[in-house]
Amino acid sequence: MQDSPAASQPATASARPSPFFVERVLEVTHWTDRLFSFRITRPASFRFRSGEFAMLGLMADGKPLLRAYSMASPFWEETLEFFSIKVPDGPLTSRLQNIRPGDEILMGKKPTGTLVLDALTPARRLYMFSTGTGIAPFASLIRDPETYEMFEQVILTHTCRLKAELAYGHDIVARAKADPLVGAEASARLIHYASTTREQSPHMGRITAMVDEGRLFAELGLPELSSDSDRVMICGSEAMLKDIKSRVEARGFIEGSNAAPGQFVIEKAFVS
Repeated sequence: MQDSPAASQPATASARPSPFFVERVLEVTHWTDRLFSFRITRPASFRFRSGEFAMLGLMADGKPLLRAYSMASPFWEETLEFFSIKVPDGPLTSRLQNIRPGDEILMGKKPTGTLVLDALTPARRLYMFSTGTGIAPFASLIRDPETYEMFEQVILTHTCRLKAELAYGHDIVARAKADPLVGAEASARLIHYASTTREQSPHMGRITAMVDEGRLFAELGLPELSSDSDRVMICGSEAMLKDIKSRVEARGFIEGSNAAPGQFVIEKAFVS
């Protein structure tokens, strides 16, 4: 059972409103020596759409040190969850990986992002392609009732180097299928395809190769990607984003946005 959210306090005592909430860490889970998730209190005024991100960070040398993190919790949950990589020399993650329950964390007040349902037109199937911590926004989307209202099937692919790095994905899928709000829909319509690139596993290889060879669709018992029946969301490494984007565009998919919904979207905030 989670602690109830604490009231947010201004980041600094100033006449000018702070651009940050100051929230409290509730829970930290270290999945591997490279990956961890954490849960924090949620400001009462904070609203977001599934798939969006917020700026998150810590004070370092008297200044806020921030980076973009997708909300991994559903939009209706009372607390906020995030999933992060650990970078030993990373300016932020080298510090963030050491947080403990009770610590304070900064969070930007304005969520944003392109990886949202509003940017897609309805279709039969939704493919969510992810690598590494790119699964975080999909952890939110697979627990959003609107996802199952828009699509008959939802296929979540998650590719990592090692089997242990897939654990968070297995956990969030299990939580979705047990969820009182969307559990019945997720159990019937959510397909989880986990694969590795370095360690032997039931599904091994780069997701781009699986798409090119048709192996992904053959193993799922589904037809190959079609802009008529499928929609695509992509989040992960920059190389994977570009590779999957080029492949869906070659199949006639048109990129969508909030202003003009289309047939695929990527999270542009994580592309340099």
